[in-house]
Amino acid sequence: MSQNAIELYLELMKKVLSFTLWGETGMPLELYSHRKPFLRRIFLNALSLALKSANLQAVKIKKNDPKKRDEGIIWPWQAHTMIGLKRLDNIQFCIENVLKNNIQGDLIETGVWRGGACIFMRAVLAAYQVANRRVFVADSFEGLPEPDENLYPEDKGHTLHREKILGVLKEEVEDNFRKYGLLDDQVVFLKGWFKDTLPSVPSEKFALIRLDGDMYESTMDAMTNLYSKLQAGGYCIIDDYALNSCKQAVDDFRLKNKIKEKIQTVDWSGVYWQKQKTA
Repeated sequence: MSQNAIELYLELMKKVLSFTLWGETGMPLELYSHRKPFLRRIFLNALSLALKSANLQAVKIKKNDPKKRDEGIIWPWQAHTMIGLKRLDNIQFCIENVLKNNIQGDLIETGVWRGGACIFMRAVLAAYQVANRRVFVADSFEGLPEPDENLYPEDKGHTLHREKILGVLKEEVEDNFRKYGLLDDQVVFLKGWFKDTLPSVPSEKFALIRLDGDMYESTMDAMTNLYSKLQAGGYCIIDDYALNSCKQAVDDFRLKNKIKEKIQTVDWSGVYWQKQKTA
């Protein structure tokens, strides 16, 4: 495949995965009913059930804001990723760089939602005809865990475990890979909480680790179990550095392990750095 064809394919993949070729559709009201007062929640749930029995659905129409979608600020209903075009560009840059410089190792994302970022990772490998690297897809596939405030007080007040939209089944993510023709033996699923799956991840070398766990506990579990396997010249991407709990976990880990590499900004939330060789 020519370089021009590769660029066209990957640009199209980013736009399709982020659903930026089309206007955003309405969000089902029942997804957010848990945020409403009790009586309104009961009403919305009853209305949704009644409409579904007639093959109808109540939705909330959101104003289409291309800038917010590029930045990954909104939670989309149709897209396979919510990270936006800038963070997809960052994934492409990092993978192309490790391929160019022959940095050994696999790729992993911890916290995948509908799988879009991992699908894009696999697409980049496919575009460059790379057959000796794997993409690890690590998620509970049940949403986020309830905060353990005793062990991780930094997560106190987190309510993301209540968000229905964040719980995507493994079978759905597999099907999303399949839709793009990218579900094969180079894609490895790790189902379960990070504290259970990441200590025994079946790879000794990573060229790219992308952490999207939102919470202190999830971020620290990923950093603790994966960073030592990240090869010099490889990249660590943090999706949720704008969240205090995630930022605190990253800062604590970097301080404890004397990580001095400069943190680079991707957009309002995403950051990354390249791991340097130790002296």
